[in-house]
Amino acid sequence: MKKVRLEEFNEHSFQEAKIDKAILAIGSTESHGAHLPYGCDTFVSHDIAVTVAEQLENTVVVPPLWYGMSMHYRHKPMCVSLTNETLTQVIREVMESLIHWGIKKILVVNGHDGNIPPIEIAARDIKVKYPELKLAVLDAWWVTAGNLIPEDTFEVWNGLGHGGEGETSIGLAIFPELCDMSRAKGMIPEMDDNVKLIWNFNELTDYGASGAPEKATKEKGQLMKDALVKYLVEFVTRMDAQDWKYATK
Repeated sequence: MKKVRLEEFNEHSFQEAKIDKAILAIGSTESHGAHLPYGCDTFVSHDIAVTVAEQLENTVVVPPLWYGMSMHYRHKPMCVSLTNETLTQVIREVMESLIHWGIKKILVVNGHDGNIPPIEIAARDIKVKYPELKLAVLDAWWVTAGNLIPEDTFEVWNGLGHGGEGETSIGLAIFPELCDMSRAKGMIPEMDDNVKLIWNFNELTDYGASGAPEKATKEKGQLMKDALVKYLVEFVTRMDAQDWKYATK
């Protein structure tokens, strides 16, 4: 297997590999119900990042961020969270470290909803400061995966939910030994399609999960992972061909 994890390189092998692209996975450490591990978001985003990098040239996956902004998921044990401000600064500084060492193409793969605003702020700040940087973000893999696979894949709520059908399915495909389907429970909140209520998670479900995790299968999860990896590999390849700029007509 091709080496792509930055922590496995050394000074010589890194320089020899002529790395010009880095993928940063960002996750969380928080409850996903009694059936999924606390590190679910990081396991998923990092696994996708590594699988993508293995199919690209001159690409490294930096060590993932295991802590996200999870203050809104603190009603069940347990949760280790950063604030929005701290996470934003951490992301900025990781990107600046990569830029310092000549990596000017960065793809962020996010695994947790609470990280979306800090990632957006950090990415905008860094792009303004370093306009030559090529930077892309997959901010919600669970939405993208749902767009890429057949519409009839999921049985309930389009597979959505924190620890729900989709997330549990991809967990079964990536880390089945850490999934306990005998404890899979969730609730489905009625949410407006256009206006977003700002919630703490205990307002959506009595459990550590929402959605219908009991409907999850490994097959659905593998379908999601394969679709995401294929899309991201093709995306990066296309971006390299067009200098990571929008194509114009």
